[in-house]
Amino acid sequence: MTAITDRQQLAYIAGQAAEARVNVELETEGMLLNIGPQHPATHGTLRIVVQLDGEQVIAADPVCGYMHRGYEKLVEVRKYPQINTLVNRIDWLGHFANEVPFVLAAEQLMEIEAPERAQWIRTILFELSRIANIALFLGDMGVQLGALTPVFFAFRDREHVLNLMEAASGGRFHPNFNRIGGLKDDLPKGWIDETRQAMERIRRFCDELETLLMGNEIFEARTRGIGVIPPEIAQSYGLSGPNLRASGVDWDLRRDVPTPLAWQHVDWKVWTHPDGDSFARYWVRLQETREATRIVDQLLDGLPSGPIMAKVPRIIKVPEGEAWVSTENPLGEMGYYIVSKGDTGPFRVKIRSASFNNISILPWLLKGVYVPDIITILGSLYFILGDIDR
Repeated sequence: MTAITDRQQLAYIAGQAAEARVNVELETEGMLLNIGPQHPATHGTLRIVVQLDGEQVIAADPVCGYMHRGYEKLVEVRKYPQINTLVNRIDWLGHFANEVPFVLAAEQLMEIEAPERAQWIRTILFELSRIANIALFLGDMGVQLGALTPVFFAFRDREHVLNLMEAASGGRFHPNFNRIGGLKDDLPKGWIDETRQAMERIRRFCDELETLLMGNEIFEARTRGIGVIPPEIAQSYGLSGPNLRASGVDWDLRRDVPTPLAWQHVDWKVWTHPDGDSFARYWVRLQETREATRIVDQLLDGLPSGPIMAKVPRIIKVPEGEAWVSTENPLGEMGYYIVSKGDTGPFRVKIRSASFNNISILPWLLKGVYVPDIITILGSLYFILGDIDR
């Protein structure tokens, strides 16, 4: 057997190195990956088509419309009192909060205002729907990262809030409790004391979630610096709610846009975070849940007496005109633009839902991230598919 000389060995090594350099410089073929339309990471029927280079996202395209139910056209063939039962299904976890801006817009056109007690109760139930909505997010975000315990805590304590909604309205998920001019009923006996107890339970739940996740090295590594949205980008894409405030933008419709509701009568804080990443979006929602319990407690303490319905015609006919009302719903800004021709139902309705705008940023946000981070980012944006497709 011929011995390999030093020169031959050096030539072989040089050849291998040259081949390796060529392989590194060769471009790999991109791959298309469909996330959805049925996928645990999409929180419903949404499809996201991502183009990958290895495990890195080159481009992402959200494909909506799989759940489109035509709310904007359905309400045009309904009478005004029938519409609440439709709109509280748009963001099905925010239920009651969806009804409020529509009723306020109709009341604006009719130039009537619900009694003070009704407005305070509306505000209380609005904040309860915020708690029920966000509590599920707080638990589910842990599931996206492999932690099962938080979601069990969320379902456990959220039930107490849903019990309150059911006791007041008769509807656990879809209250249909608002009426043009006020509310269907007053609060039942013992409800106020039960609500105070539930608010204390929710605060303990927030403390438990903070202990479980905040400071956990896996949660921090998977959320800090992941999916960063600068404030100017958030505003240019029309983000709202906690997603906007987590990018450091101090904007909340409850404080910054006057409404007949009772937020101006209590002391509360708008929470923001400067980082704009997945961690910040979680942190802001955690603080807002605590703040919602404070708002409810103060409203219960100062709840005025009196009627819960204004005098309205037996048959509702809204005068001809146009009205736009939006409120700070759990997922962000929810608004209704109503065009009336003086009939018993609206002529045209345009719905501005928070989730549709909040996912519009995905093509910009997902570019350059790695596949496992897609799941974290989608979870942190927190959208409801009915709120996207309407």
